[in-house]
Amino acid sequence: MRRRLALLTVSLCAATALPAHGAAQDAHLEGRLPSGAAYLMDVPSSWNGTVLLYSHGYQAAGEANPAQNAPDARTRDKLLDEGYALIGSSYATTGWAVTDAVPDQLATLEAFTGQFGPARRTLAWGRSYGGLVTTALAERHTDRFDGSLSMCGLVQGGVANWNSTLDPVFALRTLLAPDSSIPLTGFADQAAARSAATELSAEVDAAQRTPEGRARIALAAALHHIPGYNSPGQTEPAPDDRATQQANQYTAVKGLVRSAAFGWRQEAESRAGGNPSWNTDVDYTAVLRTSPLYKEVTELYQKAGASLRADLDALKRAPRVSADPAAVRWMRRTSAFTGRLTDPQLSVHTTGDALIPVSAESAYRRANTAAGSARLLSQAYVRAPGHCTFTPGETIGALHTLEHRLDTGRWDASPRTLNSRARQVDPSGDTRYTAYRPASYPRPYDLSHPGDGRP
Repeated sequence: MRRRLALLTVSLCAATALPAHGAAQDAHLEGRLPSGAAYLMDVPSSWNGTVLLYSHGYQAAGEANPAQNAPDARTRDKLLDEGYALIGSSYATTGWAVTDAVPDQLATLEAFTGQFGPARRTLAWGRSYGGLVTTALAERHTDRFDGSLSMCGLVQGGVANWNSTLDPVFALRTLLAPDSSIPLTGFADQAAARSAATELSAEVDAAQRTPEGRARIALAAALHHIPGYNSPGQTEPAPDDRATQQANQYTAVKGLVRSAAFGWRQEAESRAGGNPSWNTDVDYTAVLRTSPLYKEVTELYQKAGASLRADLDALKRAPRVSADPAAVRWMRRTSAFTGRLTDPQLSVHTTGDALIPVSAESAYRRANTAAGSARLLSQAYVRAPGHCTFTPGETIGALHTLEHRLDTGRWDASPRTLNSRARQVDPSGDTRYTAYRPASYPRPYDLSHPGDGRP
């Protein structure tokens, strides 16, 4: 059912009065917050009393920035049919916009309450970068929410993210272009970042044409936990099919170079006032050995007749990247987590995620355990390639699982239960929740481990 065709549309620049606690018919509201961010609200006439505040994913600088209140149209329509009110904002700016996103989302919730009255239950949810925003809301504004759902979220936090994003490009530059001066941080502007990305991308393309180069690209992928099956359009390799695994990783590495490692980094650095990441004390031999891709890398080096030890020694000798302390403090203050939850959070992730590797979940579990909130966090995994490639059933099944925890006080988040709930929502859709334990995140950083604070 396409409910959107039946919605009453009310465009708002200032608040327009509607009956408290709902409307006589389905309502669709659009408007602007004082920050300039757009907001979007869909409220069914049969509102069940629960409002879902959706935090959308990363929008790069210059991209369109519409308000969003659901991850996709099918999920939105199914949730409206079930009676949920859906709200969300665009955030006032694009890029690493957490300092805008959090207040804009709270203002959107305030606007909703002003129009419809207080909700019986308020849940924060979001995907990708929106998982970071959702977790920030859950940790810092506990009085506003009853629970939260993070989907393929950047729950390792900002400092860990930028450190881990630095590692693969550091390895690529060191091993593929040792005599180059390609900058990895400190870009003057987007043009400088694009130029560096183009130069390193050409080196990656050239390396992919030789066995030794392919082994080195796999090494870089392993440092970032980029899986060998990371897009729905790829061929799923057999467990021992190293050639296909590496080819799939090459595509993901190229994507990382084109976007997050340079252009997105430059935008984040401009907010932080400098470079918030470092590798001055990193033992890349140890990082590789704990990677779930270690065996693949060793086999590709052996097949190429190349020396993995020599390349690891080259990484050890290479000049390292130092952080700007003020930028680290900014990223720590705005984008790092304590792990302290007051209300339940369910976090779900696809196992084949190259953009935000599934091991990000281990990073947040580490913080959460240290903070003494382990009973409030549950994590679940969908066996699927790609970033945020959940079906509507898998998404709504996770939401129902969070609600079951709120209703009963206990988690029932086994793969079997999640798949059953997903099938109830969407009998024809995939149901791929699986038992899974992610590897430890390569370089975690959180506010519950004081030792993490020394760059």
